[in-house]
Amino acid sequence: MSEERSKISLRSGGKRKARQPIKISGPILQDGSGPRGPSGPAVPNEAPIPRPRPPPQSSAKTSDLVKRRYSTRFNNMPNDFDPAANPVPALPSLDQYVQAQAQERRAPPSRGGRSDSGAGGSAEIQVDVRALRDPGLVPEQYVAQILSDATEDQVRDYEAALKKLKRRVSTDLQQNVYQNRTQFIKISKEAEKLKSEMRTLKNLMAELKANTTALRAASHNADSSGLNGQMSTGLSRRDKRSSVADRTALWSAQMQALYKNVEGSQKFLPNTPGRHVVQDAGPWVELDNATYRSRRAMQIFLLNDHILIASRKKRKTDLPAAAESRAPMTKLVADRCWHLLDVEVVDMAGPSDSSSGRNKLADAIMVRGGGQNESFIYRTEKAEDPEKASLILNIRKQVEELRRNLQSEREATNKAKETINYFASRDPGLLQKTELLETLSDIKDMLIEVDGKKQNLRWVEGQMDELDIHIALQQIEPAVALIEKLKTLAYGLKNNAIAQDFISFKVDERRARLAALVVRELINTHNHQRKTEQNVSWLTRLGYEDRAREAYLSARTEIIQKRTRQCIFQGNLNDYIWEISFVYFTIIRNTVSCFQSSFPPTMMSACVKWAKEEVDAFNAILARQLSGEKEGSEVWTQCMETAKEHAAMLSEVDLDFRNLVGRNVKSATTDGVPNAPQGLGLMMGGAQAAVA
Repeated sequence: MSEERSKISLRSGGKRKARQPIKISGPILQDGSGPRGPSGPAVPNEAPIPRPRPPPQSSAKTSDLVKRRYSTRFNNMPNDFDPAANPVPALPSLDQYVQAQAQERRAPPSRGGRSDSGAGGSAEIQVDVRALRDPGLVPEQYVAQILSDATEDQVRDYEAALKKLKRRVSTDLQQNVYQNRTQFIKISKEAEKLKSEMRTLKNLMAELKANTTALRAASHNADSSGLNGQMSTGLSRRDKRSSVADRTALWSAQMQALYKNVEGSQKFLPNTPGRHVVQDAGPWVELDNATYRSRRAMQIFLLNDHILIASRKKRKTDLPAAAESRAPMTKLVADRCWHLLDVEVVDMAGPSDSSSGRNKLADAIMVRGGGQNESFIYRTEKAEDPEKASLILNIRKQVEELRRNLQSEREATNKAKETINYFASRDPGLLQKTELLETLSDIKDMLIEVDGKKQNLRWVEGQMDELDIHIALQQIEPAVALIEKLKTLAYGLKNNAIAQDFISFKVDERRARLAALVVRELINTHNHQRKTEQNVSWLTRLGYEDRAREAYLSARTEIIQKRTRQCIFQGNLNDYIWEISFVYFTIIRNTVSCFQSSFPPTMMSACVKWAKEEVDAFNAILARQLSGEKEGSEVWTQCMETAKEHAAMLSEVDLDFRNLVGRNVKSATTDGVPNAPQGLGLMMGGAQAAVA
């Protein structure tokens, strides 16, 4: 029936035109090898012609098949069907279905771990890692069971899978070994570090015990000598020891006891603040360097910065009986003393001697160094005396502390030098301020309050750099404003005198440089009133108004002298006096006018004084020129009138010097011959064009 359905077409045959079959030269073979010729055999070397599509069937047959499809019934019971003989089975429960699915999933794929590779393909034997991990596995039996029905290809594949698994296991083993080794090394280092820290802690505990014992012994000696009775305070003994003042007193008592018990020790160890006895190492014996034989009895004292060697000598027997009974039989005399940083203390302990069973130098130390690089060997009187180990430990501790203090002092000195060099390189004038240089190391990290914020002196240096840039670029207004800001800042630091002096010094130095620049500009542009007013305003804000006044008036005096020298005497005295007087009084008038608009009124007296001096200079020139003319003559009278007429210009600036013009001008003759007029000036033209 399926073949019939494949031939059925639901399309109506009447609406389509049936294809006409293609004519071929011969019938088509069933295998499609090619057409046959008229004679029957296949044509060689020709391409096979595709089989044509069969023509569609008639529409009547198709309709019949469709009707048969839709009219079929499947629920008709057969006539001989008996429900009692063939009962319908009941549906399984849900639990039974789930259990069946689970058992199906847990079931092994096939015998020996084989899995089908596909329909019609060969089975592949899988490597069961869990079976290989079994400790009771018998390899021969397992292989015989797995590969009993395997082909040669399956055996090779199984062997390759085993080799691959072996390589992977080897790689994992190497990684685990490397990881375990790394962790072992890390743990070993941690253990070694912990061991070192425990050793250090043990040494520190031993040092603490030795220092506590020495402090108790020194305190006991000080108490027995009666020094503590001098300090009549209400504090307990523990409070005295814990305070700094009492510790200083304790150290001073130790040094006094050392001076008293060791003769000549004060010559080696003068009493300085902070010097104290760390340990009294007790009796020792000095040994010969060559034979290691005993030479004399010694005693060693360790201080915080020196080591003192004292020899024990017998006292003289010529003392009174009472004194001899109280005094000990021996006395200590200071023999040698070295600074701890100048010597090296070496422990002479070594392997035991085979002859005596114990090394002779087991309890000995060597002190090596000093000015002449000598070496001395000292041994404790008692065998295995703990004073030796305590002495070596305390020496190392004190040397380390001295080096640390020396390093701190060196760093502080270098820091101060760096600070001084830094600020001095920026401001060489600081080298002349000795008092300020001494405080530079203290003010480097000092904080000041600026606009509600805390700033250090580096910020001040930044402001100084900005000010230097303004001065170098001749930006006068920003520079003056910044100087005023820094001056106000320095004035507000009344509670911090060091910072105030530092900022004031730097500001004053740059203020002087800026003032010199503005003064030079004022001298060059004194002829322009607007520029003069601006320059004078800047100098006044900088606090150099007196210097501005002197520079401006000096420049105006020079311009008067320059212009008068440009006037030429050409034989007419009246014209020459006219030119000179016009130059003088015009420049004086312009100067006074500019001064009134530029400087404050309180400084006007200096300008009036300067104007009078210039009028006196004009009178001197006038007297010299009229010295050859008779007083009252026509030329003399014309010259005087011309001078007073020009002097009247000063009334425009509220000055009246007409009465001063011509004062003390007298005629003079030499042997009845009048003096010839003396001209001033060079080869230049009229005065009117030369007046500023």
